[in-house]
Amino acid sequence: MSIYEILERYWSYSHFRPLQEDVIKHVLAGHDALALMPTGGGKSLCFQVPAMAKKGICIVVTPLIALMKDQVENLKARNIKAVSIFAGMTKREIDIALDNCVYGDIKFLYLSPERLMNDLVKERIRYMPVNLFAIDEAHCISQWGYDFRPPYLHLSELRDLHPKVPFLALTATATPKVVDDIQNKLKFRATTEQRVFVKSFVRENLAYMAFEEVNKTARLVKIIKKTGGSGVVYVRNRRETQELTRFLLFEGITADFYHAGLSTLERSKKQDAWKKNQTQVIVATNAFGMGIDKPDVRFVVHVDIPDTLEAYYQEAGRAGRDAKRAYAVLLYNEEDKVRLKKNFELSFPTVKEITQIYYHLGNYFQLAYGAGQYLCFDFDIAAFCNRYQLEALKTISALKFLERDEWLTVTENVYIPSRLRFEVDARDLYSFQVAHANLDAFIKAILRAYGAAFDYYVTFRESDLARKAGLSLAETLHHLKQLEQYQIISYLPQTDKPQIQFLQPRSDSQHLHIDKKHIDERKQIGEEQLNAVLRYLKADACRSQQLLAYFGEKSHERCGICDYCLRKQKKSKEEEIEDRLVTEIANILANGPLSLDELVDGLQTGEEDDRVACIRSLVDAGKIKFNRDKYYL
Repeated sequence: MSIYEILERYWSYSHFRPLQEDVIKHVLAGHDALALMPTGGGKSLCFQVPAMAKKGICIVVTPLIALMKDQVENLKARNIKAVSIFAGMTKREIDIALDNCVYGDIKFLYLSPERLMNDLVKERIRYMPVNLFAIDEAHCISQWGYDFRPPYLHLSELRDLHPKVPFLALTATATPKVVDDIQNKLKFRATTEQRVFVKSFVRENLAYMAFEEVNKTARLVKIIKKTGGSGVVYVRNRRETQELTRFLLFEGITADFYHAGLSTLERSKKQDAWKKNQTQVIVATNAFGMGIDKPDVRFVVHVDIPDTLEAYYQEAGRAGRDAKRAYAVLLYNEEDKVRLKKNFELSFPTVKEITQIYYHLGNYFQLAYGAGQYLCFDFDIAAFCNRYQLEALKTISALKFLERDEWLTVTENVYIPSRLRFEVDARDLYSFQVAHANLDAFIKAILRAYGAAFDYYVTFRESDLARKAGLSLAETLHHLKQLEQYQIISYLPQTDKPQIQFLQPRSDSQHLHIDKKHIDERKQIGEEQLNAVLRYLKADACRSQQLLAYFGEKSHERCGICDYCLRKQKKSKEEEIEDRLVTEIANILANGPLSLDELVDGLQTGEEDDRVACIRSLVDAGKIKFNRDKYYL
């Protein structure tokens, strides 16, 4: 099929969005490419369509597990075979998934970048019929980017496995320095062809606003009520999401809160209610919004200053995807600036502090020195910080530097459903059933519902299995654990907690290498990003032009709709009115003195307040005089 037939058949679209077709044809010709497309621009089709047009499998690398799972489910819903491998899966699960990619007809393999550090995974990829490597969130490979992920540095090793397979890097935000860095780090092949495809960062319908405000909650209510429609309010922490939601509900605004600490079911319900406009406003941390394409968002308000302009542009860009007027408003005060600078300092712990946090981790998970390599644990960072009296932000930053030096990896919390698989063949299972009659009916219920469990891990819900087996949930769980103890099945209960994996055996402090030079470099980069945010807050240029310039895009015209442009227009209009009033006043008084009422009524320009203000200004300047009750030149 042609790329147009694929688009029509699997996605029901009659034409491509701007830039998509150019990128697709470029990689189909075997060239490396970097596509910069703002949030909601349709990046996924840029690799999904060419992968479908060629024989073989597309390997997609992304750090966002929740988004990875969504895309896999969406592809399956379109009858396209896709699998994903991420932290939290067992070695056996991974082994089966990789086998299916080597010997089966899987079209897409989604991987977290951490998985590519595993020699087993890399060796199996060598035997896959790969047609394209797609690197999503490609800015993560650059230390100049706002979300640097060390495992991305290993992605160029994929070239050693399949030298002729093109790379397609994709990101929504990247400065010119990051654009160059992505190409260098991924070792883009030399070519005379265009390698970078950029969709303009201009959002003509999106009005950027930034206001210094003491009473931010009152201003927020005015914005919501005046703008109307659906919106998102971003805050810095989980506590703020709940407090602000209560305030908005008290003001008669239908609102709900969202953060990463909620269960998967709760988050899904809140998200769906907002998408269906049953909830007008969602108050959230930055955990909300990735992968959500709601077109009719009329406003996105930041009640706290974002850490970087990249993050701000991406979050603000969730407004107005239907091309109608929308507003991105940033509310701040002097206290916020102080907090932002303090958080910046906390983001760069000393080597000694990082070493201490690593030591606490080993004790927390009861790992012996020299043990723990590749072990994966559920990780509640709040509980960990509470136990050892640690500062949360400093701890998170320390974990990132430990990731950079490949001691461990931490993933965001994501819902992983329960899975099971038979660890014996059908003949041995039958023998077991004969010997254990009390479990026979239960095993038959599993076989009827999940017969494929002989071949691979199947996902299931314990409550569904209980209903099918005619048992209580407690009895079902007991039987599952029994079968696992007998080594008949491998049973993995559901989880929605973040995962931490130790990539190396636990080290003592003398052998724990932490790259101080890298920390110093990151601090310098972070300082530049912080200063860029603080410059943006100053009202001395068009907001849109400031953002465009930051991303290396030149714009010769002001947007005309941001707060700076509106103030300029208002001032210009006021100056124009004043100039016309001065001329009118001079012409009228040339015919003789008039009273204030006569003079005001005789003017045609402006409102009464404008006319009186202009007259007083001329009197103060000595340009017209006042004699008893008359004004004259």
